[in-house]
Amino acid sequence: MIRLWKAHGLGNDYLVLESGPTVTPSLARAWCDRHRGAGADGILEPLGVRGGAYGVRIWNPDGSVAETSGNGLRIFGVWLADRGAGAAFDLDPGGGSRRFERTADGGRVAMGRAVVRPRRLDDPLGDVSEVDLGNPHLVVWAWDDATDWRTLGARYERDPRFPNRTNVQFARVTGDSSVHLHIWERGAGATAASGSSATAVAAAAVATSRLAPGQITAEMAGGRLIIDVDRELNSVLEGPVQAVGTFTLAP
Repeated sequence: MIRLWKAHGLGNDYLVLESGPTVTPSLARAWCDRHRGAGADGILEPLGVRGGAYGVRIWNPDGSVAETSGNGLRIFGVWLADRGAGAAFDLDPGGGSRRFERTADGGRVAMGRAVVRPRRLDDPLGDVSEVDLGNPHLVVWAWDDATDWRTLGARYERDPRFPNRTNVQFARVTGDSSVHLHIWERGAGATAASGSSATAVAAAAVATSRLAPGQITAEMAGGRLIIDVDRELNSVLEGPVQAVGTFTLAP
């Protein structure tokens, strides 16, 4: 029996594999299909406890594997906490442990230290920041409401200058401690929210002196996430998680 538990963080939805076979790229694509499967922005495959942390493999809907996911880790943490793991523990998506804490409406997770590199691209939207959070991000600052960000996001994701592909955020500062962003997620396309994308934008805003270190609100189509960023660009992501239900798939 294949059983999948579904939840979302501001519309960014994931399926946790509760029982069933080892996930493969073709299974990930089938289960994430919104017309022929359960539908999701990714699969969270539990890998058991390793080194004192709960291991998880994060699958994109195109069958590729993501290095990390802010919303995915928060959803996985809530799933574990609500099944007896406790209120705080470590998660390991493959690149090192991340501390998770259950909150009243969701969870917070340590996202690690961001590495931010300013970069100029030889095109009209050349003012960008490259961010490494364990997974790659490209924050585009020079855009306006007429920008076709979906088309550009798809192009930048697979630009040969980014050999591992990249997540793309079209961001602007909207206040003393707030940013707004549109998200093109590597392997998933346009998404209503993304925890790692929100964290990447907040870290890039601090690194480029657009915002001061501290608590930053990231506003997306799906809602708001809170990111605490310190001067060394270490960050903690917090936001809601909403359960959707459990799917038992037909053979």
